[in-house]
Amino acid sequence: MNFIVSSNTLLRHLQSISGVLSTNSSLPILDNFLFEIVDNKLNVLASDLETTMMTSLEVQMEEAGKIAIPAKLLLDVLKNLPDQPCSFRVNADFGIEIGYDNGNSKMVGFNAEEYPKLPVLENKSSVKITGEILSRAINKTIFATGNDELRPVMSGVYCQFSEQEITFVATDAHKLVRYTRKDFAADGNASFILPKKPLNLLKSNVRGDEELTIEFNTSNAIFTFNDITLICRLIDGKYPNYEAVIPKENPNVLTIDRQQFLSSIKRVSIFSNKTTHQIKLKITGSELLLSAEDLDFSNAASERLTCQYDGDDMEIGFNSRFLMDMLSNLDTTEIRLAMSIPSRAGLLMPNLPENQEEDILMLVMPVMLNR
Repeated sequence: MNFIVSSNTLLRHLQSISGVLSTNSSLPILDNFLFEIVDNKLNVLASDLETTMMTSLEVQMEEAGKIAIPAKLLLDVLKNLPDQPCSFRVNADFGIEIGYDNGNSKMVGFNAEEYPKLPVLENKSSVKITGEILSRAINKTIFATGNDELRPVMSGVYCQFSEQEITFVATDAHKLVRYTRKDFAADGNASFILPKKPLNLLKSNVRGDEELTIEFNTSNAIFTFNDITLICRLIDGKYPNYEAVIPKENPNVLTIDRQQFLSSIKRVSIFSNKTTHQIKLKITGSELLLSAEDLDFSNAASERLTCQYDGDDMEIGFNSRFLMDMLSNLDTTEIRLAMSIPSRAGLLMPNLPENQEEDILMLVMPVMLNR
């Protein structure tokens, strides 16, 4: 197996899929990239069994073949080379020689047949989605996913397709985000739960101007875009009925400048209890009083903000970290916080959405106030 390729081009492709590689893999073969040459095309594959990524690039082929090449060693070599043609020569004993302008490197590869085979999807459905919608949906929801190993369904993002819209939902039982796009249509209704790792890999590789094809069945999903294919195992289980936890009647509505509100919470929360991160919102008329205190250390802080408020005077407590996460992931100038009573969840949403096809709703559970 012999071929010639640009060092920078190869490095760029390898880096786009290297995020799949696991540092504590149970199979030593998974510490390698799988290289396969066919018809002047190099296909490179990386996998951790749960998620697999593949990329393709044009090369000058002298002899076809396939081999597993140590990933870290190869990346380290390419990172330290200026852009130039590199020749790869592989012998029958899996010895690899990489030749470049003023030298060469030698390493030992492994038999490609030991590499796990790709899953074949049967009874699959498929949809097409723009990179802009998928990228934005991931960015708006992934921060709200949970980490509880006892509730694996909450560790991913729930994707729901219909003929009218697409909805992405993430929750960890303390906060919830529902992101809906109306400028999307599937041929029928379908849903699945995507794990966090493939979502992060999509987030770092989707540019936004491309179209993706998503093929899926009950156990796996395949994303095809640009020169990348991502295959992942879906999270098995039934997603909680998220609509049931969203309060329908929220007569008390606070409208405020997002950046001003966020900056104020960041400052005041420095003085909050390090366990509860509790911050208190006291709303009276057009005034919002933000306060936090840590009784163990006699620390306290408060700030007054002007706001628009329609509703009864209220005192409500929230976890400041959850509020900061949510406000950082909204991008409108003003936001609305809709509430009913201090013991029920508050709803955060853009006041005037920039995109009429987009609907973002963020729910945050209250924290019981210390009296």
